[in-house]
Amino acid sequence: MRGVLLMLIVLLGACTQPLPKDDSLYQDLGGQPGITAIVEGMLLNIARDDRIVERFRRIDIQRLRDKLIEQFCVEAGGPCTYTGDTMAESHKGQKVSRSDFNALVEDLIAAMDEQRIPVPVQNRLIKRLAPMRGEVIEK
Repeated sequence: MRGVLLMLIVLLGACTQPLPKDDSLYQDLGGQPGITAIVEGMLLNIARDDRIVERFRRIDIQRLRDKLIEQFCVEAGGPCTYTGDTMAESHKGQKVSRSDFNALVEDLIAAMDEQRIPVPVQNRLIKRLAPMRGEVIEK
């Protein structure tokens, strides 16, 4: 009986341990410096993008930069914590169109191209970010 109790305690203890995190995408993106370069490149691309630059005129770009770095880091499996608002909260009332969203994604892809991120790695990040699309468009 005592052996069974000990085994149960060990098994329950194992269940409460966090599972190892897969940080391979984080590493493939170049870690924190790589993600920072991608986000900054994307923001520079947006600043030159006549299709969507107006949407960013009244936004605190430094805060946006910092929150995007956190968010990309988390989504890539890195050792970060996202401290910003939810996508639904931060885009409420903005009525972001599909074409606006697509332009932003194109600017992100261009930034990753500039950093020489291989297309399969780009696709892995985009796949992780894609579920947020529904929280952003036309809200």
